[in-house]
Amino acid sequence: MLSHETTRPQSIVIGTAGHIDHGKTTLVRTLTGVDTDRLPDEKRRGITIDLGFASLETKTHSGLPLRLSFVDVPGHHHFIRNMLAGAGGIDAVMLVISAEEGVKPQTEEHLAICEMLGVRAGLTVVTKIDRISADHLQRVCDSIRGFLSSTFLNTDGAPVVPVSAHSGRGLDQLRSELASLATSVPARNSDALPRLPIDRAFVMKGFGTVVTGTLLAGSFECGQTLTIEPGSRAVRVRGIQVHGHTDRVAYGGSRVALNLVGIEASEIHRGQTVLDTGTLAATDLIDVEVTMLRSTPKLKHGCRVHFYAFSSEALSTVSLYQHEPVPPGSARLLRLRLEKSIVLAPGDRFVLRQPSPAMTIGGGRILDAQPIPGLRKSECMKWLEQLRSAPIAGQLFLRISRRGLRGLHLSGLSAECGLTAEAIATLTNPLIVAGKLVQTQDDLLLTIEGLESAECCVMSGLAHRMKGTASSSVRRSELRSHTRLNPALFDFVLERLERERKLRVQQDWVLPFDSDGRPSEKDRNLLSSIAESFEAAGLSTPSAAEVANRLAIDSSELRRLMILLLRDKTLVKMGTEELYFHQIALTKLRSQVAEFRGQTIDVARFKQLTGLSRKYAIPLLEYLDRERVTRKVGECRLVL
Repeated sequence: MLSHETTRPQSIVIGTAGHIDHGKTTLVRTLTGVDTDRLPDEKRRGITIDLGFASLETKTHSGLPLRLSFVDVPGHHHFIRNMLAGAGGIDAVMLVISAEEGVKPQTEEHLAICEMLGVRAGLTVVTKIDRISADHLQRVCDSIRGFLSSTFLNTDGAPVVPVSAHSGRGLDQLRSELASLATSVPARNSDALPRLPIDRAFVMKGFGTVVTGTLLAGSFECGQTLTIEPGSRAVRVRGIQVHGHTDRVAYGGSRVALNLVGIEASEIHRGQTVLDTGTLAATDLIDVEVTMLRSTPKLKHGCRVHFYAFSSEALSTVSLYQHEPVPPGSARLLRLRLEKSIVLAPGDRFVLRQPSPAMTIGGGRILDAQPIPGLRKSECMKWLEQLRSAPIAGQLFLRISRRGLRGLHLSGLSAECGLTAEAIATLTNPLIVAGKLVQTQDDLLLTIEGLESAECCVMSGLAHRMKGTASSSVRRSELRSHTRLNPALFDFVLERLERERKLRVQQDWVLPFDSDGRPSEKDRNLLSSIAESFEAAGLSTPSAAEVANRLAIDSSELRRLMILLLRDKTLVKMGTEELYFHQIALTKLRSQVAEFRGQTIDVARFKQLTGLSRKYAIPLLEYLDRERVTRKVGECRLVL
């Protein structure tokens, strides 16, 4: 039996492009039977204002099922922002040019936008051919081919198809060319994280909140809990329609409608994104590679531009890595600070428009959607130069490398590069085998250079904590606090250094490998004197300052020696006032209290029994609770 994956129809999303009133909507309606002009103003004015959607069920030339989903965009320059909202998720473009008017300003702008958004497949349709003579049509088609000569539509696989939506002439050829186009469109990246940029949100009677968009990658299922970003709103998928058909699963590359539970339609807006929970995050700072159009003014440092990606837009400020303005027709690395957060990932395409006079000036691709703050421009630019030409595995290595000894968790790397954890594991495994990367048990990735830096950090921290003292070891928690390493990485480094015979770990203490951990003769004498002072005091233990004065020991030196006594469990520290008790005195106390097994004692009786003040009684009772000699019951203790 074939799986759902193998039997589901191939689907691609085709966007219309072209000047106003060149017949885009009429052509889509003729092909699909769907009028994409749904708004009253669109009906009244006879022009497309917002995005429209329609789908066509057909077959490939080999007879397999094929779904063509059309995104019909406005042609009027006043609605270019709506056009951009629909162009971001398309696989191919259907450029529509009227035979009566030929190439017009929005024809050029729409095609330039498609190129900047990375669209590399499509075809050209010449409409309204029933209104002109055959000779006129030939001249128009020749002119159009000349216009297309420097674009991605100037290939043998991107034909120019003359049609008449009124008479039906050329429509069979167009349907055939669309089927051919579907087989030439590159497959979506199956390693990318699932996300659906929202282009519409509305209420459907009997269902509730519905959002639509193009699922860029991955899949969504009915019943799945997802997140809408920005906003971090958790929602549940109650129903799915793919290309107008009810389904249980939606796959990347499809036009999808999601019926959502847990949010009102009024709380959603175009530009938000539906995601798998805990994957991508919205950002307002991005490093990009921009290519300027040839007929635009120079792009200057600090200028303001409109940024468009998928269904999102935001006003942004340009920060150039090289302060010289970006001339027309050139490419440059730069940083954009967006006025609102958008869900973006490396490789995403975008378009830039200047506010006044309103015009498209350039576009490009995102290199880094999570720049590390505080880096110098020269350092960041050098890293971006390496990143933009590196293969995907090399990009992952660069992202891990720039984190140094802090490393980067697998989940963090997934969110930073927009790829699934499984894909990253496949790409990084050869680097781990080659010894270029290491991976800890909690999936922290770091380069071998980062690991060596972490090892140096631990060894220098050990030397620093022992410097100027006669101590031969450092408490493990104290060393980790000094290095500020991730706990899992710290443990990983300690194990590695121990295998390399550079240090030794004894219970909660770390010491150099060539140290026997034994104190010097001078220390042994001082330790014996301190221990005797506490043993002689019994439970009426002296303060550390009193012992220091009695033995004429510097307070800092006493602290070091006390740590050694605590490590050997000769002394036990308890209470908020740093009371120290000798282990012998505590052993006697446990035996004394055990004689009352089965009885209860309160604080007053305990004080009477031991002859201690409340200052000592409370910490000692809490100690007996921890040692399970007693158990607190209300205000009393039951002796176990």
